[in-house]
Amino acid sequence: MQSESREPLLKKNLKAILVLLIAVVIISLVLIRNLFFQSTYLLKSFGELSVDPEIAFKNNKPTFLEFYAEWCEVCKEMAPKVSALKNEYEKDINFVFLNVDNQKWDNYIRQFQVNGIPQVNLFDKKGNLTSTFIGKQEELKIRKSIDQLDKVAKSHEEILNAEFSVLKENKNHKVNPRTH
Repeated sequence: MQSESREPLLKKNLKAILVLLIAVVIISLVLIRNLFFQSTYLLKSFGELSVDPEIAFKNNKPTFLEFYAEWCEVCKEMAPKVSALKNEYEKDINFVFLNVDNQKWDNYIRQFQVNGIPQVNLFDKKGNLTSTFIGKQEELKIRKSIDQLDKVAKSHEEILNAEFSVLKENKNHKVNPRTH
């Protein structure tokens, strides 16, 4: 008689475990889908909020240029990291995002020889290409290159300022037309 009363209990426990397992699977799928769509949303927003490349190369700021596609899995995977970099550096650096599927960017795609995505190009404030990264990259690697851009620009300014201040401090040598 005890075995007969255990069977309904086992069936109830099995049903409860099965329902719990199904709930965990559904919740996991929803979370994964949200992460997937979050990355797709980030990529779309990058393209929509991007600085125009013509402006970026002329406004005397370093430029972060990324070629991407919304269907690219690596682009989606890197999107949260790139978003963090953008949030941190966007006051000092132009962030330009060009979708390779948009034909209006063909001249840039050819100019920078894009043959893999994502491709990130870093430019100094004069528009000179300093670094290129193709494919999946670690955030730290890109961050170091961005920091180097900033250091090069600042050290150049310090040298210019130092030379100027040396000239200003030298008051013993007055210049007039006859001293040449």
